[in-house]
Amino acid sequence: MRTRKIIWWSALTLLVLLALCLILLLTFDWNRAKPWINERVSEATGRPFAINGDLSLTWERTQADSGTWHDWLPAPRLSAYNVTMGNPDWSRLDRNMAEIGHITFSVNPIPLLSRDIVIPTLQLDDTKLVLERIADGRNNWTFKSDDTSPSTWTLDLQHLLLHNGEVSLKDAVKHIDAKAEIASIPISDKNEYAMEWKVSGSFNNARISGDGKAGALLALRNEKKPFPLQARLNVGKTSISVNGTVTKPQALAAVDMRLKLSGASMADLYPLTGITLPKTPPFATEGHLTGVLNEAGGKWTYDKFSGKLGDSDLSGTLTYEGKQPRPLLSGTVVSNLLQLSDLGPIIGADSNASKRERGVAAVQPEDKLLPVEKFTTDRWGSMDADVNITGRKIVRDATLPIENLNTHLKLQDSVVTLTPLNFGIAGGNLIANIKMDGRQPVIKAEAKISVRKLKLKEMFPTIPTMQASLGEINGDTSLSATGDSIATFLGSSNGEIKALISEGTISKLLLEQIGLNIGNVVISKLFGDKQVELNCMATDLGVTNGLVQTRTMILDTSDAVIHIDGTIDLAKEKPDLTIRPVSKGVRIVSLRAPLYVRGTLKNPDVDVDKGVLAAKAGGAVVLGVLAPITSLLPLINVGSEEENKCRELLHQAAEKPVAPAPGKSSKKR
Repeated sequence: MRTRKIIWWSALTLLVLLALCLILLLTFDWNRAKPWINERVSEATGRPFAINGDLSLTWERTQADSGTWHDWLPAPRLSAYNVTMGNPDWSRLDRNMAEIGHITFSVNPIPLLSRDIVIPTLQLDDTKLVLERIADGRNNWTFKSDDTSPSTWTLDLQHLLLHNGEVSLKDAVKHIDAKAEIASIPISDKNEYAMEWKVSGSFNNARISGDGKAGALLALRNEKKPFPLQARLNVGKTSISVNGTVTKPQALAAVDMRLKLSGASMADLYPLTGITLPKTPPFATEGHLTGVLNEAGGKWTYDKFSGKLGDSDLSGTLTYEGKQPRPLLSGTVVSNLLQLSDLGPIIGADSNASKRERGVAAVQPEDKLLPVEKFTTDRWGSMDADVNITGRKIVRDATLPIENLNTHLKLQDSVVTLTPLNFGIAGGNLIANIKMDGRQPVIKAEAKISVRKLKLKEMFPTIPTMQASLGEINGDTSLSATGDSIATFLGSSNGEIKALISEGTISKLLLEQIGLNIGNVVISKLFGDKQVELNCMATDLGVTNGLVQTRTMILDTSDAVIHIDGTIDLAKEKPDLTIRPVSKGVRIVSLRAPLYVRGTLKNPDVDVDKGVLAAKAGGAVVLGVLAPITSLLPLINVGSEEENKCRELLHQAAEKPVAPAPGKSSKKR
């Protein structure tokens, strides 16, 4: 009986104490607790915190997120006015990190026992927030009790609701100085957005502008409820637009949205996305972006995108996947109509005018023909790539279609390969295998190119005299080089170039279309502006340290057989060639005079060798063949089954005298 009374009185006493505590909590002036709260928050965040206005407390049940009995406990909900949070000592700002007109938040009481501040919902009204990161990487949004050790308290913010305010970001690492102005908008059945914003500022000295809308409650940790988002951002000439949802925005647990991209060059996306893309003409794409973020970087798919690259179309699917030691970009890219000029910026071969359109400084000297723009390899090691590229029709101009381009682009550990680069052109095929090793400061490059059965009449459909031609182009090229641009590659290259061209026509007009300055000037000197029938052109060139040496170079035309020997210094872009025409008749007297080719590749100087003309006085000219002519015979075997005039020319040339090598005497073959 005595024990029962003790239990009864103890329980009654406990209830009375709880009631007194409840009455005290409900009637307590919580402004008296501000010093304690200010001190605790300052300790947890590592910077000054103060509630300068009125502080009140109510009790409510927390959101049922954990699925435990904790969800049923009432939680204190604090309402505070004029709240400020300062910056750490190292900050260079002369203002507070946060100034909030009104802040409302609830705190789960149980986690406080283990020094965890769990805030299910934080609502901010009339907020001015400044986020700062300095050059050494320190930032004011990472909360520490001091500069060396983490706080003994942890802060877990689960939901965020913003009503009107301003958020600024000053980032010395990414070179960002931007501000977003946020305003509330009414929610309705037709409008799922609760706030809108406008952005202005700069990024890498480029102007930033944009706007967007977002849902009411930013669920930072909820992995089930998608957060609606609509945004547009312009950075310089680059524009990014998204419309969709983000789940768990703090960690980008899931992204599902339409993504539009446009800009002056795809390479400009690297600072924004971290994805290495080539220099390109102006582009615009739109597709479906889905993805998740994980510790390795996540997996993101830009699915069924379509768009424009210069005057070319693009479509396909690309996936970016975080991996070790490097992320991987994979997928397929297809172009139904690809302008060859749009590939110029990718290989550094676009004009100065094209560069100016992309907002890039013109780097090509006016007196240089070979592109000098450097390949930048510093980003090659940031990711790997495995992309299949298809071009169904490629156009150099309206008269030269190239079809069915296929290549497999791989980038692995700073090594780029195109194996193979295969496309059809003028009824024939070009197959190339290209490798560029960017692991060292100077790129090592290798290229093997095979051209087979290119039909002359299909290459030049607008030239009537070509349409009756049965002629073809066959050739092989193998080069290796080091450098950082097309000019330096060719200026240091080693290898050989072999080609046969049979049965066509040759003229100043034709060479102007092809863009061969030297050939244009030479043909003008020899034949004037008229069309000349070409029976065969045989070329065998050796390349050593950028010096091209003619081993065999013969043109058999209807008027003359033209022999060319000498060198072309690709590093200096200086030709040193001697052209010896052997006329087939006396009607063209000028064809009996040898020509010298000097000057530069951009501005060649071709003149008659008057001294040789006087010495020879019309006598026979020794051919400039420095290598066995039979090295070109294999290219005949892959040509047309029709009568091949190159076969006859090469057999005749094989019986002619051979010009002596330097320091050697002349001999018969």
